[in-house]
Amino acid sequence: MARNLPPLNALRAFEVAGRHESFSRAAEELNVAHSAVSRHVRGLEARLGVKLFRDLPRGVELTPEGRGYLARVLPALDMIAEATEDLAQTPRGVVTVNSEPLFAERFILPRLAKFQEAYPDIEVRLEASPLLADVERYEADLAVRFTQSGGLDVPCELLTATPIYPHATSEYMDRHIREPADLLTVPRFRDRGNNIWIQWFAAAGVQAAGLTDGGWRLKSPLAYEAGLNGLGVYLGSSECVSFDRERGRLVRCFDIGIWDGAFYLVHGSRGIRRSAVKQFRNWLLDVTAEFRGELGGESWQDQPKG
Repeated sequence: MARNLPPLNALRAFEVAGRHESFSRAAEELNVAHSAVSRHVRGLEARLGVKLFRDLPRGVELTPEGRGYLARVLPALDMIAEATEDLAQTPRGVVTVNSEPLFAERFILPRLAKFQEAYPDIEVRLEASPLLADVERYEADLAVRFTQSGGLDVPCELLTATPIYPHATSEYMDRHIREPADLLTVPRFRDRGNNIWIQWFAAAGVQAAGLTDGGWRLKSPLAYEAGLNGLGVYLGSSECVSFDRERGRLVRCFDIGIWDGAFYLVHGSRGIRRSAVKQFRNWLLDVTAEFRGELGGESWQDQPKG
């Protein structure tokens, strides 16, 4: 029995336009003209006898029928792509990873060469951004996000949940720091917006009465660079400092740490189907495994909040 299938190009144009609810953004993703997307979608509507999009003053939106059709078309196209990739000898393709800037620059990037040596046919496009990409609409294949709340309301996996410690160059440490109370008198840097230094001094048993921690706060990469360049002490998480600690560029001032959140790997609700994306996800979970072990067997979600 012959299948009643619309043209694949029309389905692809509809799927991308439906994800973005925009013909213009679909044209950008498919690298075709806006008119080509519109022609394919309108042809599909004519074939189906159903209006898939409703015209708005500025753009389009899916009709209820279009939304329902998209929900069934998406997994079918995912399965076709997955079956096609599985025929390849080795994983290949482009993987777009959107990440918190600090994690991108200080954890993923220094280790990325080893991944690319193992998988030369996979191109990793690493985007450092504080804004969460919409993986449901394929703005990125994967996203790395930090949270202090103990979880995210999207499909995700725990990457790292490590204490944060004060770090400095060994030279700076030798010149200025002997005991925890010395950190009251030196420049202190942080990449978090709360009173994290006050919390650390409390954990260290240092009286910090009258200390205000609401002053100058550098954005993540600059706060880190300040510590790395010997301008003071940087309070940050173990995983993001690990690469420079291994090379002796930074040392941990004291083995007194506090928990202040976790990094998660965000992926779409349809799961990870593309082989190249699976390989990167597996690699990232593997290289972060040691930084999930610092919780002593407990999950981050089980830690007290507040």
